[in-house]
Amino acid sequence: MTIPIDPDSQVSPELSEVMNVLVNNPDVPEPATLGMMREILRHSLADAEREQDRLVGSEETLLAELDALIDAFGDDALASDFVTVSASEALSELIEAILERSDEDEEVVLGDVRAAIDEGLLAALEGEGLIESDEAQAIVAEIDALIERYGTDLPAEDVLRMD
Repeated sequence: MTIPIDPDSQVSPELSEVMNVLVNNPDVPEPATLGMMREILRHSLADAEREQDRLVGSEETLLAELDALIDAFGDDALASDFVTVSASEALSELIEAILERSDEDEEVVLGDVRAAIDEGLLAALEGEGLIESDEAQAIVAEIDALIERYGTDLPAEDVLRMD
């Protein structure tokens, strides 16, 4: 049985960011785990203590947080399960526009967002001045990357930026 993980409630934004770097590093063997994260942070702390030129307080806090996650989920848990996903401001604007145009009972998923782009919604929003024309390519690349990583069925609301 898989334990559902809500990274927003389990992981600080700082640790999520560090994990995201590890998960997306092509030089790191797949799959990146919490145990692997702990070893990387420990080595980083040891290097910083030898150099004595860096504050290590934040890394010590991240290591303590990571240890608590390992206690709860095990060191073999995938680091990617703890990375918070957040769309760019421009993609969030597009998702908001799709949500406003859809039925409240209907869940909008990433595949729906891509379909709306293919059907011309992005161009329409550019015409309305809601999205800058230079952001269009970045939005398409971002939604494609999210779909590649999480699939077409991930609810679009799960990636909305909440600033």
